[in-house]
Parts: sequence; C-alpha cells; structure tokens
Amino acid sequence: MEQTKTISNNLTRYKTKEPEQYNVIMHNDDYTTMDFVIKVLVDIFKKQRDEAERLMMKIHKEGKAVVGRYLFDIACSKAKYAMTLARQNGFPLKLTVEKE
Repeated sequence: MEQTKTISNNLTRYKTKEPEQYNVIMHNDDYTTMDFVIKVLVDIFKKQRDEAERLMMKIHKEGKAVVGRYLFDIACSKAKYAMTLARQNGFPLKLTVEKE
C-alpha cells in the first residue's frame, strides 16, 4: 500500500491508498478452440465451469471480455502464462491488461 504523509500542527497523519486494480481482457480469434478457452479460464483464472462457459460465449460473440481483475503484477503474470500455454498448444490466444 502506498502511504501519503501529511503534517499539520505537529501531528502526523497517514492516508493509505488502495493499490490500483487492472482488468485482464481475453480477445476472440478464429483459431483457439472453445474448449481451450474454457480450460484457461478454469485453470488459470479459477472460474467455475459454468462461469467459464458463459465468459467464453461472451468473448466469442462480443470479441472480448474481462476475465479477471488483479493487482498489476498478478494481472500481467496471468495474462503472460495464459498466452504462453496457448502458444505451446498452437493457439494465437491474446490477452491484454488494462487499468480498471
């Protein structure tokens, strides 16, 4: 947590600022299978099977969807891990990280 120090009348007050959250966005493509997308959502993003299927259909129909909200480092790690796993399986799956 980031802290801001304010000094007034010999009293020190600290205001804590919550860390910023970042959205992990999964994008649709014409090659990555629906089953693989569901597997990534369940295994990496810890979604329940029914929620993973709902998200997969949203990605398919709308072109993209937010699949998780995390601190910056965690969001980047999950997105990179998902894309690495996709490449290892021959898929061009794309994920991006955006500030909430």
